[in-house]
Amino acid sequence: MKCLFASLLLMVVTIAAAEPVQIAVAANFSSPLKQLVAQYRQHNPRADIQITVGSSGKLAAQIRQGAPYDIFLAADARRPQELASEGLILAGTVRTYAIGRLVLWSPGAGEVLDGQSLVAGMVTPVAMANPRTAPYGEAAQAVLERFPLPASVILVKAENVGQSYHFAHSGAAEAAFVALSQIRGQGGRQWRIPDAFYPPILQQAGLLTDAPATHHFYDFLFSAEAQAMIRELGYRTDEVADNVE
Repeated sequence: MKCLFASLLLMVVTIAAAEPVQIAVAANFSSPLKQLVAQYRQHNPRADIQITVGSSGKLAAQIRQGAPYDIFLAADARRPQELASEGLILAGTVRTYAIGRLVLWSPGAGEVLDGQSLVAGMVTPVAMANPRTAPYGEAAQAVLERFPLPASVILVKAENVGQSYHFAHSGAAEAAFVALSQIRGQGGRQWRIPDAFYPPILQQAGLLTDAPATHHFYDFLFSAEAQAMIRELGYRTDEVADNVE
C-alpha cells in the first residue's frame, strides 16, 4: 500500500512539474514571484511557469476577455473577489498571499523624504501609479490626501507601480510612490509610509484553472518556505490566511 501511495504521489508531482502554469501577476510582485519560482524549481526542476506582468485592473480585464491564465496574483483584494463572484476564479481559492508596504523613494541624495517635504513642495516631479487601476496608486492617493501637494509640484501618473519605479529610477521623476519590495537593497532616500496613512494593501490571489500543476504551485505559494521569502522581500504576511510566522 505504501509503495502504491508513493507511486501515485510521484505521478502527481511529475504531472505538476510537466504542465505549464500561466501566472498573471501585479507589477509590484513580479520580481518576488521570479525569486519564488526559482526556489520552486529547486524542488521541481521540470516546472514550466510563465509570467505575465501588468496592473491588477488590466490583468483582471484580460481575464474577463478570456486570457488563458491559471493563477491571478493581484495587488488588491477587490479584483480577485469580483472575478470569483463572476465565476471566473474557482470558488474558495481566493486567499491573501502578501500585504504590500508603500514607500516614497528617490534614488538621489537630498533632503529627508516625508509628508512635510511633499506639502512643502521640496520634491518634484513625483510619480505614482494610476489609482483607478493600481492598488498602490490608490494607497498613494490616500497619502496625498493627507499631505496635499502644492501647485508647483508636477505629479506624474504611471500605468502601474512598476512604471512608477521606472520614472524615479530613470530620473524622469525625483521621487515615486513604490512598493518596499522594489527598492530593497538600493540606495537613495526613502520614506516608509506608516500603515495608518493608507488602506491595507491586501494582495490576494485566486485559481483560474483546476490543473494539478496549478494547485501544486499555488500550495507552494502559501507554504512556510514561500511565506518566509515573501516577508524577506518587503511584505507583511501577518494577516495571511495561514497565519504563517
